[in-house]
Amino acid sequence: MSNEILWFLFALVNFSLIALSYKLFGKTGLFAWIAMGTILANIQVTKTIDFNFFGIHLVATLGNIMYGTLFLVTDSLGEKYGIKDAKKAVYIGFFSLLATVIIMQFSIWFIPNIDDFAHDSIVTIFSVLPRIALASLSAYIVSQLFDVYMFQKIKSKLPADKYLWVRNNGSTLLSQLIDTSIFVPIAFIGVFSNEIVIDIFITTYIIKVIVAFLDTPFVYLIKRIKPL
Repeated sequence: MSNEILWFLFALVNFSLIALSYKLFGKTGLFAWIAMGTILANIQVTKTIDFNFFGIHLVATLGNIMYGTLFLVTDSLGEKYGIKDAKKAVYIGFFSLLATVIIMQFSIWFIPNIDDFAHDSIVTIFSVLPRIALASLSAYIVSQLFDVYMFQKIKSKLPADKYLWVRNNGSTLLSQLIDTSIFVPIAFIGVFSNEIVIDIFITTYIIKVIVAFLDTPFVYLIKRIKPL
């Protein structure tokens, strides 16, 4: 299966699981997704993948879909429960990532048993995490709070249900541009060549735009779901 097909399937699986989490657990399910998604996105972002869109070769990081789901969740919370719960979700995600970085650094420091087989893999992933986390925490707190603010700002001007797609995409596209502008330079300058960093920046934002449009039907779905 090609990366392109797998990517779209992966996006649909993520969005569907968010809707299921909300159906089963209500608002708590969305808060849980924020905590889990923030951690997983920052692990996935250490993996780079190749894409071919209409014959154009692009290099991207894997975590873009999972990270994009966080904006779906905060927009859904803002739409159904208001700005207070949307901001709470942002702070939960921030703390979850910070706690993960601290805990996993301690895990790396433990001397492994002679028969251990996982230590090197853990080090490979989580020794990179502090830099990724610094980039992500900086980008996350700024872009997510901006997204929450902008969503409510657009909602105050266009409150009707038919404009939900406008406030969802409008706030997300702007905040994702801010996020990418902060995250990519901090995370990847000096790690990859300048050409690859530029490719990652462009591709990352393009993918985030696609994710934003793909999640729009799920914002409407979540708004209509009545949790169990």
